Amino acid sequence: MCSFKMAAEDLPSQFDVVILGTGLTESVIAAACSRVGQSVLHLDRRNYYAGNWASFTFNGLLSWIEEYKNQQEAQIAESEQVWRSLIDEGEDVVPLSSVDSSISNLEVFCYASEEEEIEETQTPLTSCQPVNAETESEQTCGDSTEAQDTVTGDDDATESNAETQNEEHEEQHTSEISETSQSLEEKEPQPISSPADPPVEMEKKITYQKLLKEGRRFNIDLVSKLMYSRGALVDLLIKSNVSRYAEFKNISRILTCRNGNVEQVPCSRADVFASKQLTVVEKRMLMKFLTFCLDFEQHPEEYQDYSEKPFSEFLKNKKLTENLQHFVLHSIAMVTQQTLTEDGLKATQHFLRCLGRYGNTPFLFPLYGLGEIPQCFCRMCAVFGGIYCLRHSVQCLVVDKASDKVKAVIDTRGQKISCSHFVVEDSYIRDEQRQSTAYRQISRAVLITDRSVLPSESDQQISLVTIPPLESSAPAVRMVELCSSSMTCMPGTYLVHLTCSSSATAQEDLAPVVSQLFHVPAIPGEEPSGGGEERSKPAVLWVMYFNMRDTSALDSSSYSLPSNAHVCTGPDSSLGSDYSIKLAESVFHHLLPDEDFCPPAPNPEDIIYDGDGPQAEGPGFEADKSQAEDEGAAHEKISSAESSEPAEMDSVTQETPLETTPPSGE
Repeated sequence: MCSFKMAAEDLPSQFDVVILGTGLTESVIAAACSRVGQSVLHLDRRNYYAGNWASFTFNGLLSWIEEYKNQQEAQIAESEQVWRSLIDEGEDVVPLSSVDSSISNLEVFCYASEEEEIEETQTPLTSCQPVNAETESEQTCGDSTEAQDTVTGDDDATESNAETQNEEHEEQHTSEISETSQSLEEKEPQPISSPADPPVEMEKKITYQKLLKEGRRFNIDLVSKLMYSRGALVDLLIKSNVSRYAEFKNISRILTCRNGNVEQVPCSRADVFASKQLTVVEKRMLMKFLTFCLDFEQHPEEYQDYSEKPFSEFLKNKKLTENLQHFVLHSIAMVTQQTLTEDGLKATQHFLRCLGRYGNTPFLFPLYGLGEIPQCFCRMCAVFGGIYCLRHSVQCLVVDKASDKVKAVIDTRGQKISCSHFVVEDSYIRDEQRQSTAYRQISRAVLITDRSVLPSESDQQISLVTIPPLESSAPAVRMVELCSSSMTCMPGTYLVHLTCSSSATAQEDLAPVVSQLFHVPAIPGEEPSGGGEERSKPAVLWVMYFNMRDTSALDSSSYSLPSNAHVCTGPDSSLGSDYSIKLAESVFHHLLPDEDFCPPAPNPEDIIYDGDGPQAEGPGFEADKSQAEDEGAAHEKISSAESSEPAEMDSVTQETPLETTPPSGE
């Protein structure tokens, strides 16, 4: 691949599309436009990619928190002198906001011991993996503070956030495997006591200094979502061939919290028949009901009397036990008590259709965090000529009074850049350009804990936990627990994300759930006291609460903007990303109604460059067609496979991520 850099002052003066913000929706639009030949300028005022979809290392997150606090205290005056002189007769301006107010009520609490880290020699070899040179040099994605203030093109789109490059992920993955195997080799031999003595296992206390030292092993998402295996995002990743830039792991189990206990939810056929929580009668009832849900449209007589009634009433009418009603309502359909029957059936059907495509649950998770996905689309945009610049924003839009359309933008360096279309993230819009400033909010909590909420034989489980409302007025809470093999936390810890629709501040919404499922020390480093129940709970080492604005209910009529300015709302509160992908496709078709949305990108080995001399014999441009057919065949082969290892989409999890044909033997 070729690459180029240029100083920000040397930006071209004309583009087809200018996009402000690098969240998932904006990044997909950028990739789609660039792929069909549009010239794209993609800017972000932040020093990292992905906006509110970003992933941070632990140290990077602490820097982000500090920046948030400084922004809250600073009074930023909007300057108009620079751009006023650039406005010609017959032009008007629409100023944009320079302050991001989409995050609020941020609170951080550290419960890990503040004492100095204990020397490794004082700890048995079985306690944890040793830290070696490979560990120290290991690269992780999302250390967002190292982004460079440059304009980049081609694969340099993510070079300014160098730790997130896919090639480095291969190194990390290989390093992680060798590091783990080396650690195991060190553990098994070398007994430190005589054979007569029983082995002594001591858990090493994880201190705050240890979290800081291993901070680069963390990749902490601002928004917590999973990928439905037959959802819009997975389909787009496969269709566009962007999936080769990332790696994915299957969610290994679905849990629910019921009567204060965490239980595994039987959702696949194998789970149902293996479950010890269900009686034989319940297993038959559940299988019969789930079979009905798969093609419920064929049997309208079964549910039409309940079409205007809640799904929960329909479940009772089906004579399902309370046990089964809980599993179906909260953990399979994942809907509320007020959800209508047909919506509940559709949600259940979608869940069931996603089972078995890549594993025994419907969900995938991207290794190194969700922030990888926007960057994958940014990389595709850059490969096809898009230009990127972080720490670079737009002060105002220049509007032609006669047509009421955006004709140019003026950036933060005072350069006037012409464009045909303008796409912007919602947080850049000022309140005076909104029809309403009443927003929904998402409550978020991010925890680092010392063990799983439901220990099992394997400590490398990625779990989705559904938590029904603790009170009738409280929201249902969704929890995702990530282990170290997801490349989002250090070994010996778990990264836990809690999400719900806000009814108050994030801390007020989620602290009761945290207290119910985890041990929260009264003082840092305090050991649990009292009964065995409290001791059995995972201990919270660090927690962050915050609210995130949810503008997904807004549409184009909610903004007072020119007709060729398109607003992309931020993350919504749902578990999947279908809303954002469908919004991206809708905006793209407004921009370019006659173009295909994200057609497959050719593989590098299929590209013939001018001036490269004679090429090896091959079908030339007809390779695109045969390549697409090969990909389709490979996709069908992969779709029928189940694996508990990292899930594969067109072989993107292989060490050769650009390869689209699955390796033999899989």
